[in-house]
Amino acid sequence: MGAGHDHGHSLADAGQRHRGRLWAAVALLAGFLLVEAVVAILSGSLALLSDAGHMFTDVLGIGMALAAMTAAAKARGGDRHTFGLYRLEVLAALANALLLTGVAVYVLIEAVRRLGEPHEVATGPMLVVAIGGLLVNLAAFALLRSGAKESINVRGAYLEVLGDLFSSVGVIVAALIISATGWWYADPLVAVAVAVLIVPRTWKLGMAALRILVQAAPAHLDVTAVRARLAEVPGVCDVHDLHVWTLTSGMDVASAHLRLEPAAEATLVLSTAREALHHDFHIDHATLQLEPQTPTPCGPSSW
Repeated sequence: MGAGHDHGHSLADAGQRHRGRLWAAVALLAGFLLVEAVVAILSGSLALLSDAGHMFTDVLGIGMALAAMTAAAKARGGDRHTFGLYRLEVLAALANALLLTGVAVYVLIEAVRRLGEPHEVATGPMLVVAIGGLLVNLAAFALLRSGAKESINVRGAYLEVLGDLFSSVGVIVAALIISATGWWYADPLVAVAVAVLIVPRTWKLGMAALRILVQAAPAHLDVTAVRARLAEVPGVCDVHDLHVWTLTSGMDVASAHLRLEPAAEATLVLSTAREALHHDFHIDHATLQLEPQTPTPCGPSSW
């Protein structure tokens, strides 16, 4: 085994570091969400309502991130969960992507309906709340930015807040246009723009989560290169049954069978192979099985 145990602890420690920021972000967004939803209904603004729906998924997404981090921190292995509960983070990210897709579809359907029958909108409250939403999203964005590089779930929440920033700007623009020209179509058109903005980000997040769940090789790793590097380790004559996958954000895992040359020293081969995986591919959790030394000529295995 490699240094997977220590790496698992480092991931849980990273979750602990980001938990306070997540709580602060969700408190900000949840508090303002209530205000935005009420004003959206009273003002009749679909753009503001879509922004409120987007903010709701932000709150729900961050809540799921917090739940996943808490569960992972409480279950670092054991007889039933030998890898801990790190996959909960990935499942939460996938659920978050599905929720965002649902919001986008609803807004698009409602916007098409309103394009046929434009609704009057109370632009004063709409503008004030949209500006408030922009400020709240800026604060949440700053809180989540650092954690987005370490966690797929924090990245999902971060991307949602980033999208909310743009949607808040769109609502502000729509309110100004309607106020200045009385062109009511600006409201559903901005709502459509917000919905379209959601889709590419949710697709990317959902695909990243699915890639982890189906245990595909990490996109940034060349499995052929990993195999070749292990084969270069002195004393190794064949590498087979190589598997590389991602357990959760920032934790790539590998397993492989290494067939040894007759004169190879097992302890040295194992330590060198571990170091190669760590140094060249940042894989710190590896299970390496050394095939028994044999007097027969060294060559590829039949399986």
